[in-house]
Amino acid sequence: MEMSLRQGCRYSLLVPTSMGLRLTPENGQPVQASDVLHLQATSAETNVASISSYLGLPVKVLTTFVKGSPFASFIKSNLRSRGMDFEGPEVPQGGPWGYRHQINIADSGYGSRGPRVWNDRAGEVGRTLNVRDFDLERIFGEEGVQVVHLSGLIAALSPDTGRFCLEIARAAKKHGTMISFDLNFRASFWEGREQELHDIFSEICSVSDILIGNEEDFQLCLGIQGPEAGGKDIAAKIEGFKEMIARVKAVYPGTKVFATTLRQVNHTNSHDWGAIMLAGDDWHVVQPREIHVLDRIGGGDGFVGGMLYAILKGWESEKWIQFGWACGALATTFQTDYAQPADEEQVWSVWKGNARVKR
Repeated sequence: MEMSLRQGCRYSLLVPTSMGLRLTPENGQPVQASDVLHLQATSAETNVASISSYLGLPVKVLTTFVKGSPFASFIKSNLRSRGMDFEGPEVPQGGPWGYRHQINIADSGYGSRGPRVWNDRAGEVGRTLNVRDFDLERIFGEEGVQVVHLSGLIAALSPDTGRFCLEIARAAKKHGTMISFDLNFRASFWEGREQELHDIFSEICSVSDILIGNEEDFQLCLGIQGPEAGGKDIAAKIEGFKEMIARVKAVYPGTKVFATTLRQVNHTNSHDWGAIMLAGDDWHVVQPREIHVLDRIGGGDGFVGGMLYAILKGWESEKWIQFGWACGALATTFQTDYAQPADEEQVWSVWKGNARVKR
């Protein structure tokens, strides 16, 4: 299957996001037993975009910053180091109880002790993302974007961010930009806003070229029946996932690509990792196989980022899921929650299972 990409664009990939901070103990230790924490700049959407930026494609981030914050400066420096352009308003902190960048406190787990993640999003400046702060006609019409990747995490942050993502999708559609949407359902974001968010998500899905989500995402965001329970053997669930994706396609026939990852946790550092993708009328399946995990957070984002990179490169559809699978597996070997591929060869070595030393 071929995807028709807009030509003559300044940016290959654009992501709207709420940037935050990630605090992780060293050496896989739990938070309560640690007095040294590693600080990172983070967001799920820039995790996705990192695959393209590290491999040399031009990427842009739309976000918002706390004015004068040293953490905002830290985040900007990090985005520059990843080769990403960014733009967004500087929002005054408004005093000690005002705005800040959200904090993600992550215990990576080890062996039989599973990971634990604590999200502290009080006063999150990303909730103020507003379409009036961005010139979408300039961004999509003059600069040009080949693919915009939207996330349900951002669409559900606040009424402002929901309208922001919806207007981005409309502008992208108007200018011929391909739209990727990862549903990313979070129950706490949806509480009391179910109808509002269902309507926003449904409209974004209706104009999307690529939809990514698991069984919970499609059921709870869109009301589409998920797969039948298949026990612990995730490989046995594949037919159920195919049936679910077929139901989603019947509701959104204009979407060209549907994808989901498959994960079975053996223990914290050993997962069986697979994926399913429907491209046009062609199914592509990566049967789950074991990967060794340093930190699982960001593996799904790595998959999406790798798949989008392969689409942007114009490869045949069979390679989209393979490169995505390998980027997801690669991401779990980093202490950052985003993969930092050295080159395409390193990713393909992961796909081939070749961990031999390269000199």
